[in-house]
Order: sequence, then C-alpha cells, then structure tokens
Amino acid sequence: MNKTLLSLAATLACSAAFVTPSAHAVVGTGALTFSHAWTFTHGAATPPAGSFLSEILAYDSATQSLWVAGVAGVDVLNARTGARIGERIDISAFGSINSVAVSNGLAAFAIQAPLQTNNGVVQLYDTTTRSLASGVSSITVGALPDMVTFTPDGQRLLVANEGTPTTYGPRTSASNAFPRTFGPAAIDPVGTVSIIDVATRALIVNADPQAVGVPQVASNTGLNIRANIGANFEPEYIAVNAAGTRAYVAIQEANALGVLNLETNTFDKVIGLGSKDFGQVGNEIDPSDIDGTIAFVTVNNLRGLYQPDGLATYEAGGQTFIVLANEGDYREDDGDRSRGSNFGLAAPANNVRVSNVDSTVGGVVFTAGSRSFSIRDENGDLVYDSGSILDRAAAERGLYDDAGRSDDRGVEPEGVEVLRAGGRTYAFIGLERTTTASIGVFDITDPLAVSFVDLLVAPGNVSPEGLESFTIDGVTYIAFSNEVSNTTSVFSLTPVPEPETHALMLAGLSWVGWMARRKAKLANRTPT
Repeated sequence: MNKTLLSLAATLACSAAFVTPSAHAVVGTGALTFSHAWTFTHGAATPPAGSFLSEILAYDSATQSLWVAGVAGVDVLNARTGARIGERIDISAFGSINSVAVSNGLAAFAIQAPLQTNNGVVQLYDTTTRSLASGVSSITVGALPDMVTFTPDGQRLLVANEGTPTTYGPRTSASNAFPRTFGPAAIDPVGTVSIIDVATRALIVNADPQAVGVPQVASNTGLNIRANIGANFEPEYIAVNAAGTRAYVAIQEANALGVLNLETNTFDKVIGLGSKDFGQVGNEIDPSDIDGTIAFVTVNNLRGLYQPDGLATYEAGGQTFIVLANEGDYREDDGDRSRGSNFGLAAPANNVRVSNVDSTVGGVVFTAGSRSFSIRDENGDLVYDSGSILDRAAAERGLYDDAGRSDDRGVEPEGVEVLRAGGRTYAFIGLERTTTASIGVFDITDPLAVSFVDLLVAPGNVSPEGLESFTIDGVTYIAFSNEVSNTTSVFSLTPVPEPETHALMLAGLSWVGWMARRKAKLANRTPT
C-alpha cells in the first residue's frame, strides 16, 4: 500500500463514521419527521395475463405525476393524491419493462426482449398524452436494458444493458475444488451503456466497460474485481454528476464501478471496490440464520464485496460524491455461491452464503454485499460506510428477518435517493429484505461527518425497490415502489427546526470541520 492509501486508511480508521457507528446514532436523531400521504395498490395486470410488480418509479413535474414501472407496463399516478390517471400503459407485446425515467415531458421505458440475450429497446412516451412520443419513439439498445436515466440537462439518455447470459460458462476447476473457476458462456451479450441523443432520437454508441484499453484500477478498499464467474461485466445502474460530464456505472456482479466519460463517450476506467472487513469493530453482522437469535458479532477472515445496486451523486465542498447501496449479488443461477463451512468458517458463520470463486479454504472468505451503504469520491475511494447501522436499526425495530437474511446479505440495501430538505442533504436507502418496508435516512451534508437520522417504516408495504423524491408547493416528498406488496407509497418530509443561533453555530462548525478534513486529506495525498 502506498503512503497516500496508508494515510487515508489511518484517517478513516480513526473516524467513528467509518467503522464505529455510535449507539445513539442507531436510534435516530429526529432531524426529519415523516407523514404518510398516500398508498396505491397496483393489482394484477389485466389485460394481459400476468402480474404487475411495482418496481421503479419516476416523477414528472410538468404533470405532477408518478410513473411506476412493473414488468407488464406502467401505471401513471397523481402525485398529490395517488389516484391512477387513465389506464395502465401495456408494453407486454414488446417484452418486460425494467426501468422508467422522465425529463422535460418525455418518459423513457427500458424494455428487455422476451429472450433476454436479444437486444432490447427504449420506448419514449409523451407525459401529457401518455402515448408514444411523436417521431422516433423506439430505439434499439443492448441486451437486457435494466436501468435508464437522463443526463441533468435532459439532452442524453443513458441505458445500463446487463447482457446476462441464459446459461453461464462451464466450470473449469475440479468438481470438488475451491475456489472454483468458470469459462466464458457460449452466448453472453456484451454488457454496455447505451448513449442516446434525445434531440435526434439516435443511438450514439454502446459503450463497453471491458473494451480494450480500459484500465482496471483499485480503490482504497482494494481491487477484488470478480473474474472467472462465467459471464462478462454486467452494468446494473447509472448515476451522472451534476455537470453531466461523467457517469458512474455499477457493475454489480463484478464488484466494480465504471467511470464513463460523457465527453468522449468511452469508459475512462473501471474501479475495483475491494471488500469490507466483517472482523472489524463497527462492521458486526448476525451471521447465523439457524440459531434462533439475533446476535451482531465480528467474524474474522470474512469480508463483504460491496457490489452496489442503486447509485446517486451529489456535490459537497465543490466535489462530486457517489452514494452506493451495497446490495451484493451472485449469478442468476447461484452457481458462484456456497456455504462458509466449505472454506473453514466455524459457527456461527458456517452457514453464511459466500462466493466460491473468490474465497480460499482456510484463508479470506468473501460474501456478497456489505450490508451497508457507502459514500465514495470521484476516484472510487471510500470516505464513509454505514457499518452495521442498517441491520441494527432494523433489529431494534423488530423488522430484521433473522431466519431469512442473516446468512445472506442482511437487510439488503438496494435503492438510494439523495435529496435536499431544510438546507441539508439526505440519503434515503431502501432496504429490500426487512419484514416491513423500511428506508434508512442519513444526513450526508458533510460526507466526512455522516449521521444516521431515522428509519422510515411503512406498514402495509414490503420490499421497497425504487425511490424518487419530488417537491410540490414547497413540500418535499419521498415516493417508493414496493415489489412484494405491489404498492407505491408517498411520505411528506418536514425538517425539525433548530434555534437560529444554534443552527448557525452548527453550520459554521460543520464548514470549518469540512475544510479542515479536506485540507488534511489533500495534504496527505501524493502526486499521481
């Protein structure tokens, strides 16, 4: 490790925010209050036959409506009342919808083909008429388009094409050997990011993070880019910086973050996200799903691969930071996972789901996901991780699914939304695997001094998948779509006011602290 990384590691090791969340933080600071506005239950798709799952949603300010995508189509809801506007938009004739994004009165649907290894399409809809947009309304993209987003200026459309094979590559290691390796799949579409010019409705390029010449580099938490899993890189999610010059792409299964240059339309680099040490104080997990108790403990030699799903960006101190929901994921057929006992982990961690392509017998064992959310800088270096806060908060509320999740990714942070309220910046982290829909709320105004605010709990909802914030008449709302309960719910947010002098003092101290920490960090860096 070079001097820069040693210095930064020492700084982070001394930060309570990074490794040792304080006990009071777990119960929340009450900086926001939440009021339920409405819940809409979507129901089955009729017509056609099949289910509608409330998965991803987007807000249209022009019509004050929420567009909720759910496999068979899209429900458009009145954002004030939750009433559905018109009939469901049925896209089942083209495949299944995975994502929706809205900008300047245009809604983009990411639709995968019936055979997922075939190219998918992006369809464009007018948000006023809720019908296909005039002119070119369908654009062919890569295989299995899983996420779509506009750049901040609305001039480009970016699509994460996972390119997942239907059958993974064959095992190349002995049947009883660990770690295992797999060769390439016979049919494995290239995972890409499609860049579309909105004005011309033309595909500019399918950018490939595995293209020749794209360097793979380590972050301050290591490299750990997963290879030999029998599949190519699979872009999962995209977040764009405020300037619209860089897009950050979660390559989840590979445990990597791609940096897409939107000025050259090529990837600058792919950053390995390394791993999180579950043997470190502050990173405790409940590793056993079979002992009938919830006990958060450190586990030596067990590390979590971050493998983020949802991403968001925000600006602080003139810098861009990326917020990552570190869900973790294995192959669709689970061929790259087994149990901790295969690698020598003893009880209570013997039943933990682990990667059998990254772990070594009697050595370091890797599991999918970090059971946390984190913040990284533009270089992919970790500046904050929530440690064990999310799992502990769910357990304290009686919402932690011990038997179902202790062995496999815990509360499973999946979605993320960043918003401003009361002059502060907050991250909302959707937890997919709590027994009742739960969203962790953190004050991230200063990425080097993050605090846990509260756990937003929504009875009647289960498994929040997508999150979206919006403001109407000066009131800020958070909306979330719930895959298991098939509902969409909206809560209004109210910042808790502070006495003016106290607030000014805190603001001043926060800024002074931010500048001091930033200067110290920059001083410790060596030139590259």
